[in-house]
Amino acid sequence: MKKIIFCLTAISFLLLACSSDTSQSLTTQPETTLPSTAELLREDYQSSVDNSQREYFVYLPRGYHSKPEKKWPVMLFLHGNGERGNGQDELGFVLMQGPLYEAWVQKKDLPFIIISPQLPMFGFDKKGITYIDNRSKENIPKRLANGVPKRSAAFQTQTAMQRTPSLTDMGEVAPLLPQGWEKLETDLIAMLDSVQAKYRVNVDKTYLSGLSYGGFGTWYLASKYPERFAAIAPVVGWGHPSLMAPIAKHKLPVWQFSGGRDSAVNIQYFYAGLDTLEKLGHNNVRFTVHEDKGHDAWTRVYSGDDLYQWFLSYELKH
Repeated sequence: MKKIIFCLTAISFLLLACSSDTSQSLTTQPETTLPSTAELLREDYQSSVDNSQREYFVYLPRGYHSKPEKKWPVMLFLHGNGERGNGQDELGFVLMQGPLYEAWVQKKDLPFIIISPQLPMFGFDKKGITYIDNRSKENIPKRLANGVPKRSAAFQTQTAMQRTPSLTDMGEVAPLLPQGWEKLETDLIAMLDSVQAKYRVNVDKTYLSGLSYGGFGTWYLASKYPERFAAIAPVVGWGHPSLMAPIAKHKLPVWQFSGGRDSAVNIQYFYAGLDTLEKLGHNNVRFTVHEDKGHDAWTRVYSGDDLYQWFLSYELKH
């Protein structure tokens, strides 16, 4: 069952069309008919983790309904640690940042169907983590009828802009963070299958991205199902060398992002995995370090156009 959260009417679109920011659109083809507006839906599912009833977001881009012949690229997005929740009344926290925030709240015209699930707490609400304990549903960003809300302030950091030596030996480093997206492996693939069956999806243009905890989840899921994705983009989450062999074997295009001043996920851990990919013969690997940014380098990554255009340049080969 799907529930429509919010959808602007065609009349509202006509009133706003003259003032909309068309520079954000990644599409260049002229519209011959009035395109349908974007929608944010909630899909029900039963989790294989604990058999609980949960929901996840599915974003349908502008023009989905008015172009019945078109099959759309799909992006699976995995959020960070602070957006965990029960998949019901807490699902809105998934809107805090990332491509879904950009597309729905900031009205960036992204031509993707976006699948955005929520990672369960798994006890993180009992650990005394400030950014989880102090969060409020009142701060969940809302899509406005007119315009867009002001962005949150950038993270403050005292870390100097300086090159940090790479940690080359990852033998004693755990490949994943505790209680992460790997626990939802079966659910995530089931969501992807369900959306690809239910909506008009271009299966050959299936992409995977995540930030922080979701960056680690991106590496993990890509290592398990490299044949399912045309390209991946882990953002401020590094990949362990032990996960790289399947990704290299399938020549899965990778664009890794990091913040040079990130005190939460230190840049020294990023190099070993990427170097392993190259040693395994994988030559389609990008690594962009935003030297001036901290952990929230994701804002620059997802608010721009470069990543999305890069995604669309790849499709699965048969």
